[in-house]
Order: sequence, then structure tokens, then C-alpha cells
Amino acid sequence: MLTRHLIRPQIQSLRKYSTEASLIQPIKEITHPDTGASQSTLDSIKEYENYTVTAYARPNLIISHGKGSYLFDTSNRKYLDFTAGIAVTALGHADEQVAQVLYDQANQLVHTSNLYYNHNAGRLAKTIVETTKANGGTWARKLFLANSGTEANEGALKFARKWGKQFPDKTEIVCFTNAFHGRSMGALSATYNPKYQKPFAPLIPGFVTSPFNDIERALEAITDKTCGVIIEPIQGEGGVHPAKAQFLEALRKRCDETNALLIFDEIQCGLGRTGKLWGHQHFSKECVPDILTMAKPLANGVPIGAIMTSEKVGDLIKIGDHGTTFGGNPLASAVALNVVNRITQPEFLKSVNEKGEYMKELLKLVQSSHPDLIKEVRGQGLLIGVEFNKDPSPIVKMARERGLLVVTAGCNTVRIVPPLNISKEESLEGVSKFAGAVEQFASL
Repeated sequence: MLTRHLIRPQIQSLRKYSTEASLIQPIKEITHPDTGASQSTLDSIKEYENYTVTAYARPNLIISHGKGSYLFDTSNRKYLDFTAGIAVTALGHADEQVAQVLYDQANQLVHTSNLYYNHNAGRLAKTIVETTKANGGTWARKLFLANSGTEANEGALKFARKWGKQFPDKTEIVCFTNAFHGRSMGALSATYNPKYQKPFAPLIPGFVTSPFNDIERALEAITDKTCGVIIEPIQGEGGVHPAKAQFLEALRKRCDETNALLIFDEIQCGLGRTGKLWGHQHFSKECVPDILTMAKPLANGVPIGAIMTSEKVGDLIKIGDHGTTFGGNPLASAVALNVVNRITQPEFLKSVNEKGEYMKELLKLVQSSHPDLIKEVRGQGLLIGVEFNKDPSPIVKMARERGLLVVTAGCNTVRIVPPLNISKEESLEGVSKFAGAVEQFASL
């Protein structure tokens, strides 16, 4: 239990964030039991399962609406959302500006296909590239708009393969252990996880997997046959593990030596999630990509993804090399333009850093009560991982039954990825619920 004598030594470090941070009281009461689903909810779930592919393991609840950092089920039970749709709803649920943009644009133009230009897609591309340049990313030059993170990575891999066609026998793509790049066949081939890959083997040939953060092995893997290297600067699904600065520096140098493209998958760690515009900005200024992929928070839940390239890559792609029916449609682009203009403001990014530090300090208080159970609290901004010494999967249910939604990641980690505009009061509420779930988990 988080007793007063355990909390008091931590109070001073937390006071710079909030005077109430020492008030964590683990919430033990089960207020949202999974068994409390109404019969009508159970009947609806049973009916839906007759018509949908069983690709997900889900609890017996149906989310009906949300507001800010909260979601509500069909029984009107309120859940504090520490998942943000898996790091997607950066501005929370039912954001009024996003709703207004959707309404206004839907009444004007939703879709034309890429047979024609539309203002919103062009403005969005310019905004992302110029904002990146203004934040020190002079490498950024062009954008291709897609519909998801997986599509963005798939396109990036295609771009790398075309780059390799300029040279003899240059088709290999190097990826890393514990990575997650998506579930389409190309992206899946770069996602080294037997659980995901085995059911769909054989995968796309030419992928070489190297241990994450192992410089020596990476230098051996990247050869003159390598056309591209894809990496998350901060792994999300893999357990919220940042790359080492020296590791990224070595990759950049080796890619230059072998004339290979360096691809940063910033689908989860980009666009403000870590307190900087891009996750790789936490590292050396020389550690820049040739291609960067983005998606999750780009339109706050409206499906969209993008590939940003350097000049040499952007100029390489010619008419007919790649395409998309829905990518860059006026509706998604309008929302993304609104979201990007808001989450990239310096004061907003500063607040993400402050809230992230506050959240980590609160979580470390929980760790201090369970040092034999919680191994580490780590992360940047509001991409935070709490690593346990055993599989923490039961905590997801235990937290949910207290009205808190969390999600796991690799390496026995619970991922904390709330909306970026979460309040400190909501952070305190959520960690108190999490602390109660941890106490129950510790008693098993």
C-alpha cells in the first residue's frame, strides 16, 4: 500500500508539478466489473460476433461515446482513458474543433480521389514539411499521404526498394528485434515477432533482422546489399524502449557508407507524443532519416498516415510508382491540418513534457511500494512504459474494473499513452486507479 511514509520523501520533487501529487490513494474498489455488462450489451456483442472476423480479444463492453480523457460504455460507466486509442487521440475524445472541422468539410467536399488536387492535402503537406524544417529538420522535403501507419510503412519500404534499383543487387531491408511496423505483408516482414509472423509465412524475402541497440551486429547486417534500414527511434509496441544515441548515430553513418536509406518509423513516437515534434529529436542532430513515417495522432482518430522524404527520395518517386484511392482526401486532410497546427505549438509540446514528467513521478511512487514487482518506469513525454518482473496482462482487466483503460506492450510492460492534453488532476486519478490494480496484482 502507498503509505504516507513512502510518499513523503517523494513530495518535494513533485511539488514543482502539483501540490496534490502526494495524495495518491490506491483505489481498491471494483466499480466497473466486467460481469456488470447489461444483457442488452451481451446480446449485441453476440449478434455482432456472428458477422465479424474474430481478430481481437475484447471485454464485454461497448464504448458508446467519449469526452476529453474519458470514455463511456452503453451502461454509461465512465472510464479514464490511458490508451488514447493506442496513442491516437492526442487531443482527447469529441474535441470540439475537430468536430467542427469534420462538419464543415463534410458539407463541402469529402472525396475526389488523387485524380485531382485538393487544397487541404497540399496545405497539410506544406505545413508538416515546413514545421519540421523550422524544428531543425532541414532534411525534410516532400510528403505522400496515405490512410494508416501500416500503409505509410509499406510505402516507405517500396521507396527503399526503388532506391536500391539504382545499384546492382541492392534489395535487402534491415529491421530490428521487438519492432512493430504493421500487419500488411511488407510491414509484417519487418516486424520480428513469431506470434505475428508465423501464421502468414512465408513472408516477403530480403528482410534481415538485427538485435535492437546492438551496434556491432547492426554494422554487420547493413551491407552493400542493403537498400533500407527501418527503425523506431523509441519502440512502442516493443515495450517503450528508446534507441541508444550511439546506436542511431552508427546506423546513420553506416547507411551513408553503404548508400542505404534510413527510415524512421515515428508512427507512435512522433507528432508530439514524446514532448518533441519528432521522437528522433531527442538524439543527436546528425541522426536524421531519409524517410519518416507518421500516422496515429495525425488526425486525432480520423484515418490518415503519411510518408515524409528527403529531396533525393522524393525526387526518385515518379508518376505511377505508388498510389492510394483515399489517401489525402479533403476530409482527413482538413482534420489533420487542424490537429498538426495545434499539437506542434511550442507551448503545447512544453506541456507534454511537463505532464510526462509528472506522470512518471506519480508512477514511480507506485513503483516505490512494489520494488520487487515493478522493474522500471521509463519513457519520454507521454509515451511511458511501466515494466514488471512478470507478465502484467491481468492488470488490464484489474484497471478496467476500476474505471481505467490501459494497454500492454512487449517485455512485460504496461503502456501509458493518454491524450496529450490530459490534466494533472486526471493523471492523479488514473495513477490512483492503477495503484489499486497493481496492489491486486501483487496479491496474486
